[in-house]
Amino acid sequence: MADRSGKFAGDDPFAIIRQWMDEAKASEINDPNAIALSTVDAGGMPNARMVLLKDVEDDAFVFYTNYTSAKAAELDHAHKAAFVMHWKSLRRQVRVRGHVEKEDGAQADAYYASRSLKSRLGAWASAQSQPLEGRAALMAKVAKVTAQHGTTPARPPFWGGYRIIPVEIEFWADGAFRLHDRFRWSREKPGAPWKISRLSP
Repeated sequence: MADRSGKFAGDDPFAIIRQWMDEAKASEINDPNAIALSTVDAGGMPNARMVLLKDVEDDAFVFYTNYTSAKAAELDHAHKAAFVMHWKSLRRQVRVRGHVEKEDGAQADAYYASRSLKSRLGAWASAQSQPLEGRAALMAKVAKVTAQHGTTPARPPFWGGYRIIPVEIEFWADGAFRLHDRFRWSREKPGAPWKISRLSP
C-alpha cells in the first residue's frame, strides 16, 4: 500500500509491533508491555483487565496467569480473545483479535523460573479471582507455601501461559485534527496470508 510508510512500513505485523514496543520502552514510564485483555464468559458477558504481554512470537502473543482465574475460565470456554495495547507517550495503539491456546509446557516452565522468588511463591499462594478474607490471610498463605516449597519452587500445575494467535491486528497512530492513521491486517485463519486495509479515522 503506497501510503503505508514510516512507522507502519513492513511486511510482518509482528516485527512492526516489536519495533513499536522497543520505542515504547524508551518513553513509557511503567509497563510498556501492558495490554487490556478482553474475554467473554459463558453467558456472553464481556470482561476486561490489564495483563503483561511477555512474548511476541513469530505468529502469536503470549501472557501468563493462574488457570483457576476468571480470565482463564473465559479463555478456556471461548478459545478467543482480544486486546489493546496503548502507549500514551507515543500516541499509538495496537488492537488484536484471535484464537487462544494454552502454553503449558517448557516455555511456561522457563518463564516461571525467570521470575523473582517472591513472584513464584505468590503464584502458589494466590487463588486468583477467589474471595479473600483479608491481606493477613494472603500473607499467611505466602508464609505457608514458602515453608513448603523453599527457594526453588516448581511451576504450579494451575499456573501457565496463553497464546493468542491473531486473525486481526490494527495499528493506530494519532493524527492532527483527529485525522488518525489506521491500518488493519486481517486473515481468514491463522497461517493464512494477511490482507492490509487502510481504515478511516
